[in-house]
Amino acid sequence: MDAFRLSGNGPLDGAVDISGAKNAVLPMMASALLAEGISEITNAPHLKDMKTMSDLLRVIGCRVFGGKNQLLVDTTGADHLEAPYELVKTMRASFYVLGPLLARFGRARVSLPGGCAWGPRPVDLHLKGFEALGAKVVVTHGYVETTAEKLRGANITFPISSVGATANVLMAATLAEGTTVINNAAVEPEIDATVDYLLSMGAQIEGRGSRTLTITGVEKLQPGKGATIPDRIEAGTFLAAGLISRGRVRVNKVDPQHLEAVLEVFREIGAQVSVGSDWVELDARDSDLQAVSIKAIPYPGFPTDMQAQLMSVLTTVPGISVIQDTIYNDRFMHVSELKRLGAKIELQGDTATIHGGSSLTGAPVMASDLRASAAMVLAGLVASSTTEISRIYHLDRGYENFEQKLQQLGGKIERFVEQ
Repeated sequence: MDAFRLSGNGPLDGAVDISGAKNAVLPMMASALLAEGISEITNAPHLKDMKTMSDLLRVIGCRVFGGKNQLLVDTTGADHLEAPYELVKTMRASFYVLGPLLARFGRARVSLPGGCAWGPRPVDLHLKGFEALGAKVVVTHGYVETTAEKLRGANITFPISSVGATANVLMAATLAEGTTVINNAAVEPEIDATVDYLLSMGAQIEGRGSRTLTITGVEKLQPGKGATIPDRIEAGTFLAAGLISRGRVRVNKVDPQHLEAVLEVFREIGAQVSVGSDWVELDARDSDLQAVSIKAIPYPGFPTDMQAQLMSVLTTVPGISVIQDTIYNDRFMHVSELKRLGAKIELQGDTATIHGGSSLTGAPVMASDLRASAAMVLAGLVASSTTEISRIYHLDRGYENFEQKLQQLGGKIERFVEQ
């Protein structure tokens, strides 16, 4: 099993290009199932999660191929309307195929999802949305079975904002008869990217970027064509690496608007942040950093997917910082591993209190999920002596060429196979 070995070596300095967004490309891939033919996605990252989704589409009967950062999905042979447990258990986003299969073929059987090692994240909102569209939904033996002669438009209000449910119900509604209104829809950039891709397929959607999406169903969609947006979480992670190392890091090929909440927090901590049309530079050299209190909330607020990385940064900032995660209150499995490196953190419910400023010391640690993996790497960049991080397959799910990009910035990191 692959692992990382790191040693602290001072400030990072340099620039990296940011890849396409994992959380955007996966629903785009699922959207291809809504039409017969070859759909194209450009700026596609090479990630473990993309391989899982590709394997799932192949099980359904699609051909998945392409060149460098180009992905082609040919749905001509899609006829196996089942997503097996063996694949869905490894990645929650596999559940995205349910809406498109139900809408186009009138039935689907998809395993209940897995993916991250932390916390239950139920799919109730997805299923209630499908039922509102007229589908019959039965959960049996760990599988969701859905059937519908024809989906019909409905007025759907989500009690909480959910990216997954918004994307899944949105895709299903594009082929429903009549008009569907989704209230309290998620407004994350990845939802906008999914809307844009569906529009390229001929879907009729109004309200892009707002909490209310209105979808007028069409008889048939055409294959899609579009580019994946930049990965705002990858960009935030590399900027955090610059901050924790007290260095200077520039991320290119990004949309700075997607990063506004993260950049605001970095400025509050004391970093100098410069922004261009498609780049952001963070400079923490000789900066006087200070503790902060933040809440992870839905977009456009501070993202839960940056919570772990920010915690690593704050362990090195003098003073008492507080992080509350209002989205996933049990997403703190990285706390115990940071403590192994010498961090002083108190955890109570959905809130972590960080007593920052202590020096971190290298130790063997374990990655528990995707973003926790990145948090461990950031801590290892500044810890004295050597840090070894096991189970980095979690990190490979969502970061493309991660160690190479860190090496490009001057980080001392190497991948090795654990004995």
